[in-house]
Amino acid sequence: MHSHGIYEDEIIGKAYDRRLLLRFVRYLRPYLWIVATVLLILPLTTAAKLAQPWLIKLAIDNHIVKGDMAGLPVFAVYFLLLIVAESLLSFLEVWLLQYLGQRVMQDIRLELFAHVQRLSTSFFDRTPTGSLVTRLTSDVEVLGEMFAAGIITVVGDIMLLAGIIGVMLWMNLHLSLVTFAVLPFLIWIAFNFRRKMRSAFRQVRARLADLNTFLNESINGVSLIQLFNRQRREQEEFSRLNSSYRDANLPVITWDASLYASVEALSSVAVGLLIWYGAGEIIGGALTFGALVAFIQYIEKFFAPIRDLSAKYSVMQGAMAALERLFNLLDCREILPEAAPGNADPVSAEERTSPFILFKDVWFAYKEEDFVLKSFNLQLERGEKIALVGETGGGKTTVTRLLSRLYDVSQGSIELYGTDLREIPLATLRKKIGIVLQDPYLFTGTVEDNICLGDDHVRHNVRNAAKTVGADRFIERLANGYAEEVRERGNNFSAGERQLISFARAVAFDPEILVLDEATASVDSEAELLIQEGLKALMTGRTTIAVAHRLSTIRDADRIVVIHRGEKVEEGSHEQLIAAAGVYSRLYKLQFKE
Repeated sequence: MHSHGIYEDEIIGKAYDRRLLLRFVRYLRPYLWIVATVLLILPLTTAAKLAQPWLIKLAIDNHIVKGDMAGLPVFAVYFLLLIVAESLLSFLEVWLLQYLGQRVMQDIRLELFAHVQRLSTSFFDRTPTGSLVTRLTSDVEVLGEMFAAGIITVVGDIMLLAGIIGVMLWMNLHLSLVTFAVLPFLIWIAFNFRRKMRSAFRQVRARLADLNTFLNESINGVSLIQLFNRQRREQEEFSRLNSSYRDANLPVITWDASLYASVEALSSVAVGLLIWYGAGEIIGGALTFGALVAFIQYIEKFFAPIRDLSAKYSVMQGAMAALERLFNLLDCREILPEAAPGNADPVSAEERTSPFILFKDVWFAYKEEDFVLKSFNLQLERGEKIALVGETGGGKTTVTRLLSRLYDVSQGSIELYGTDLREIPLATLRKKIGIVLQDPYLFTGTVEDNICLGDDHVRHNVRNAAKTVGADRFIERLANGYAEEVRERGNNFSAGERQLISFARAVAFDPEILVLDEATASVDSEAELLIQEGLKALMTGRTTIAVAHRLSTIRDADRIVVIHRGEKVEEGSHEQLIAAAGVYSRLYKLQFKE
């Protein structure tokens, strides 16, 4: 079952806020007009907030204390207008930031998905699917939360704080200094919490990726889990990962609550100091009652953005952890080197005398020096049909993967008409190769879309392709025919029907090279008989490489190549290899012994 190591996602080391933010800024460039609009709104919102306590001071000192109530309605109207202005400006600010966040998330997801599609197969061999899904979904959503929290309005919060400090110092220097005595403690708390919260958020993102990876594999393999009665073991493993995710969140909750509580406590201390010192100033005649009330209002407004900043700081720490992971994925350069797009198509140069396909002393290892193919040589001519046979894990499928350039050879070369595959643009090469796998993959959508893969240039070939391989017989019996919906992984079709659709897909794209990797292994004997004629038509005029364990399916191959432990040990027709009484002969007798 599951190995713990597979699900332990990487916890990235120390990163620098400035580096991450500067890199993130480029995603904002197309929407600078939104940022500029928000930045223009912020001073207006700040001015509306700063004016409110000052109006209250004037109303108290000039009217309420003096018993003159005549001018109060005017102050009330001004105060109401300030509140309405602040509300409207805040609404516009939040709406613009939310819109900006959605556009930026869309752009980042598009870039990530495009990058992931370019990564080499070796990257996916060792990277859990759940980890990638987490990066493309949850980690990007965290950036949306950053905008929802109004991270750009940090500028507005700083402006408000600066404005409040300036007004308070102007109103009463000594009272301001007493009030601000708590600020050193606040700065010390924020500085110390910063490092601890960053580490906690990294743990949360990593543990969430582990959980998603496990869920993806368990749900895909649920039938196997049920058949082998492994539900309890899976539940235990899920409980472990779920508990790990919960435990990773506890420090985040603790530090967040502690920071918020600390700000609240310091706010109360500041108000207490203000009342204690301000009362003495009023008694001494150095401070008016209206000024004290305004000071209390300003203190409340002073600590409100600090409380917001603490909450936004938590969101920012989550965003920093997410950005680390997103940029780590974008920085992955495991991409097969691409040939220059202007390179000629060697396959079209039929006048060349070089072999159509040539494996020259090919060595290949998936891991370091653990070679799967060793000094492998093979030559194919146009239109030739060869079969690769041998024990499981001997390197047969690896040959087809190297030909499709899912991997690059470790040593040696593979050539088409004398041109190294690495000098042929990948798109050009892969248009020439049609592959049918043992376990065909169907996408959600219609049957027609699964055959043409959404390519409108191929769509007109769909019905003829299905007819060629005999897939039309069951497709036309479907309720919606070629418009029938395919559920996830094609689970509303039998294994044989999925294989026939994949055969039709290969025919529709009309490849020059055909790779059949155990292509009939999932098809029952009756279905196999139905597609034999289609297969013959498909292989006519095409160079075909068939990987097979069922030796009965490759007896009519032009040549049979026997691969044993990564090396070519025999080559010839069926009759020649039987007469040689070697590896092939033993395999054949094992399968057909009486």
